[in-house]
Amino acid sequence: MSPSCPCNPGTSYSSCCQPRHDGSAPAETAEALMRSRYSAYVLGLRDYLLATWHPDTRPDALDLDDTPGMKWLGLKVKRHADGGDGTAVVEFVARFKVGGASAQRMHEISRFVRLDVIDDKHSP
Repeated sequence: MSPSCPCNPGTSYSSCCQPRHDGSAPAETAEALMRSRYSAYVLGLRDYLLATWHPDTRPDALDLDDTPGMKWLGLKVKRHADGGDGTAVVEFVARFKVGGASAQRMHEISRFVRLDVIDDKHSP
């Protein structure tokens, strides 16, 4: 049995984000893409994160925070709005904690744009 998915512990990783991470299935919606990116942060999948980053703002390299004792606690999607023109907005809260400190929240509203771009440099 597959372990649970970081973006939704009630779902197996193999049926949720793994197909996006291994390139066998694209994200159908901006929410699915955002969830797969959250899971990629949890799992340390730098190449996937770079491949799914908009090319206008994507860094050349990504140094994930390897803070000792950092643990991602969960994700809550608050809103997903499809713009109907290849754009969408996803509002979410990601929770994490470092060591014995209290849990912290990262609340973000992200804009997504669907691009039909193949980028060999950053392909997952």
